[in-house]
Amino acid sequence: MTIATSPAPPVAKPLSLGVIFLTLIIDLVGFSIIFPLFPAMLDYYLGREGHAGLLGWLLGQVEAFAALAGADHRFTPVLFGGLLGSLYSFLQFLTAPAWGRLSDRIGRRPVLLLSVAGTAVSYLLWFFAGSFWLLLVARLAGGVMSGNLAVATAAVADVTSRENRARGMGLIGVAFGLGFIIGPGLGGLASAYDFPSRHPHLAGYGVNPFSTAALIAFLCCLGNLGWIYGRFRETLTPAARAAAAATPRVRHPLKALFAIVDGRVRRANLLYYFFALSFSAVEFSLTFVAAERFAYTPRQMTAIFLFLGAGSIVTQGMLVRRLVPRLGERRVLLAGLGFMLAALFTLGFATTQPVFYAGLVALSLGSGFTNATISALISLYSGAGEQGQVLGVFRSLGSLARAVGPIGGGLFYWWLGSQFLYALGGALLLAPLALGLRLPQPEK
Repeated sequence: MTIATSPAPPVAKPLSLGVIFLTLIIDLVGFSIIFPLFPAMLDYYLGREGHAGLLGWLLGQVEAFAALAGADHRFTPVLFGGLLGSLYSFLQFLTAPAWGRLSDRIGRRPVLLLSVAGTAVSYLLWFFAGSFWLLLVARLAGGVMSGNLAVATAAVADVTSRENRARGMGLIGVAFGLGFIIGPGLGGLASAYDFPSRHPHLAGYGVNPFSTAALIAFLCCLGNLGWIYGRFRETLTPAARAAAAATPRVRHPLKALFAIVDGRVRRANLLYYFFALSFSAVEFSLTFVAAERFAYTPRQMTAIFLFLGAGSIVTQGMLVRRLVPRLGERRVLLAGLGFMLAALFTLGFATTQPVFYAGLVALSLGSGFTNATISALISLYSGAGEQGQVLGVFRSLGSLARAVGPIGGGLFYWWLGSQFLYALGGALLLAPLALGLRLPQPEK
């Protein structure tokens, strides 16, 4: 006699890295589409509002800062864009740990849906930003809702084995590289379509010359929202969520860093902060160096960032995945910091274009190796129930560095010169090197 048995329920297929990868690319394209528009945006809002009100006050502060740095009038629009970017990054610094912590408690998928929906609202505000104050509100809303990067990073940790963690984190770097190549390119193309002149009846609703870029970013967000809703399955196990719910909440981002019990995680996060501070200051100054030494045109300057983006894709998408299994995350991290030191020395004293591009190669290798391995190490040092929190702190400190680094780098560049700035950046990298030597290679 045979006993009939019901078939076992099918086991859900684990979420693929490809789903997370596309989520990040769509998000980063929408985020970076505004980058080439900052100078034109300053001219547009100044033409509408003059030097009165909030924009006039802010521009007065920018010009005073530029004068303190010894910069000429060409520096003002660049610093204006830097301030808008720094404001966004500072809000990411404040909110990323909270988003990551929330995703530990309720899961990655609902937090991704919420943050991407909020980001879509910020782009919709930008579409109707006929006044500067509404543009500022849109940037504030976007910064507060930008929790998707930290949460997507935690999702990568959820779905990769310990042996493949660095490979998964490298994939995030590839998404960054592609997003920051495609986004500014789309922004430049979108600037050719002037909404108010094509649709004058919409001008009364705040539609502006940059609404095309805002619309593309908004549609990217809507597409991302549909993609996450349809394809993104929850990556965090119920056991990990229960473990996260049992631990106390820490809301302040710096308190969250020092509330981390594991000293390895604290050291790795501090390492990343000093690295990102040095890198962001140097990256911000590259166009000034190219203009000062080689008289580069805007098109040639765009080629610099395309070159760096392609280098990041190759480094994190190909080299990291081959070197980490052989050498381990710690050694590749130290190699990345070594390449960064070589890059700063080369770029700081380059007098010919071949030497300058050799420095850019070292910069791509250094940043690619460091970014992929440090995020993998932080994830490997941490438990399954705290990935969102610790990677949220990690992204938060990177945002703080990107808020401070470009402003400080611009001040030192115009005040004391490029060679001093790059020497200072190299000296700052000694702290990450010292911290990296104290990090152990995690058990696999």
